[in-house]
Amino acid sequence: MIEAMPLILFAVLFILLLMGYPVAFTLGGVSVLLGLMTFGADFFNLLPLRIWGVMTNYVLLAVPLFVYMGVMLEKSGLAEDMLETMALLFGRLRGGLAVAVVIVGALLGASTGIVGATVVTMGLLSLPTMLRRGYSPQVATGTIAASGTLGQIIPPSVVLVLLGSILNVSVGDMFIGAVIPGAILVGMYLVWISIVAMFKPAEAPAMPAEELAAFRESGMFRKIIRAFLLPIGLMTVVLGSIFAGITSPTEAAAVGALGATLLTVFQGKFSYETLKAVMKECTHITCMVFFVLVGAEAFGLSSGA
Repeated sequence: MIEAMPLILFAVLFILLLMGYPVAFTLGGVSVLLGLMTFGADFFNLLPLRIWGVMTNYVLLAVPLFVYMGVMLEKSGLAEDMLETMALLFGRLRGGLAVAVVIVGALLGASTGIVGATVVTMGLLSLPTMLRRGYSPQVATGTIAASGTLGQIIPPSVVLVLLGSILNVSVGDMFIGAVIPGAILVGMYLVWISIVAMFKPAEAPAMPAEELAAFRESGMFRKIIRAFLLPIGLMTVVLGSIFAGITSPTEAAAVGALGATLLTVFQGKFSYETLKAVMKECTHITCMVFFVLVGAEAFGLSSGA
């Protein structure tokens, strides 16, 4: 029975997740029940030690800091500026708006590390525009969903921080190892968009020439510098300090959180209400992540890992 416990755990979890139950509570709840069947009441003597290890892990401090950084950048309006500017830069090409969504999704992934924030932001900002420009719903929604998931692999990714902690691997090494696969994935998305635009031009049209001309006449270079220089500078500081070995991921995350706050102030979007909203969303996402981690520890304990 004990030998079959991991298989039972996986089967029950798979069924419950397909039924739509939350991951964190499903993972923890099923693991506790089966852990009691395996260890009896001693399970509750062992589990707190695992949870305490998670809560006191210094590396995991990077999670709320990266989350705060991403949510603050979302509230600063930089994502909207990047998308608008990039769309106009590539607007003369068929599928140019979709190309802009992928590139901005990669940049947001590199600045937020949060898939949910990126997908929601890109969906709210780009989906109405893409549909209005004549993009097919399949191409528009597929592009947004695919580009949003880049936050999982492009550093600084919260997922990579968690994996590094669980696997006892350097988070900096995880970040370095994810750069090339992330770039390849972005390249594959761009190739797919180019193929769709080539063979099905009606599903990914170019933007009107009048809008592009108006963009060039209204301070194009100033908009480009403002939209890209600030966020790319922040990403360079955060990731460059990790790759160069100057700071740990946790320290770099703290620098990124402060930098995102200063960028929001610079954009004129910082206020008490903004800070309150950022703190609320940051707390919500961080609690969700750590509930999943606690559930994973219970899962490992109950399965004998």
